[in-house]
Amino acid sequence: MCPAESALRLATYQDLLALPEAVRAEVVAGQIVTAPSPLPEHSWAAGALAQIVGGPFGHGAGPGGWWILAEVDVQLGEHDVVRPDYAGWRRERLPEPWGVRPLTVVPDWVCEILSPSNADYDRAAKADLYAAKGVQHYWLVDPQSRVLEAYVLTDGRWLRLGAWGRDAVVRVPPFDEVELNVGRLFPPGLGS
Repeated sequence: MCPAESALRLATYQDLLALPEAVRAEVVAGQIVTAPSPLPEHSWAAGALAQIVGGPFGHGAGPGGWWILAEVDVQLGEHDVVRPDYAGWRRERLPEPWGVRPLTVVPDWVCEILSPSNADYDRAAKADLYAAKGVQHYWLVDPQSRVLEAYVLTDGRWLRLGAWGRDAVVRVPPFDEVELNVGRLFPPGLGS
């Protein structure tokens, strides 16, 4: 393939598979987007989400019958393959997620944990993609500002449900059956 043809060719999931396994990459609008390894506070927030959301909801038996999965490949279209920090599917829409890569059912909920290197990307390109593909709920966890933001898809656009700081204890759709202590999402001492 000549350079001009490769510049015009849109990337697909096959292009991701051709990358070394250690490369963290997605395809958005046909372009491969790479990201560095996450900061420790990102990992802390991911672990907290696993307990707070994944605990009561993530084993398919909790309120509402959900699957909550971390960093799985989700194909939203031929030229859009993302790896959200967390994604959730209602079991009636995705009865069995096991042994499949990439998942091709649009998630009902996505949560991205912001890092300085990816905040603009998650807030703009990925937010727009998730809305266009019909993800119903979008959360952003920002360890730097110690804020959780939540959005619901309304008429194809994100409606902000709210933003809560580390001192808040809230019920946030779609997981409003349980209280969420926002401060648990952030490492002790960070931003104090």
